[in-house]
Amino acid sequence: MTTNLQVISTDQAPAAIGPYSQAIQMGGLLFTSGQIPLNAAGQLVEGGMAEQTHQVFRNLEAVLAAAGTSFQHVVKATVFLKDMNQFQIMNEVYSSYFGEHKPARSAVEVARLPKDVLVEIELIASTIVE
Repeated sequence: MTTNLQVISTDQAPAAIGPYSQAIQMGGLLFTSGQIPLNAAGQLVEGGMAEQTHQVFRNLEAVLAAAGTSFQHVVKATVFLKDMNQFQIMNEVYSSYFGEHKPARSAVEVARLPKDVLVEIELIASTIVE
């Protein structure tokens, strides 16, 4: 049985730092790997929750664009936070990228994230755009 999995990759977001892809497209869905606040060169961005969340969204935007989709086609977001007390800061940045579009979302506090960042976000999006 063959599945039509397509690896999505872009040099506009940091390269995978392990045995995974930036995203996988299957049928009409795109599954992104979690993005952390590294720039496209793989360097950690300076700053707090707001700056780190903006960088995560720049990375996600690049991966979505590489698959021919956008934030308006996201159906589910999962947010991992180092400190739930910073949820409101993340949420303000998050809202600025989605506007009136409100995909399903989970947000959880975790003990530790890669490179000790403050936030990581992964998305599921439709690649069927009209």
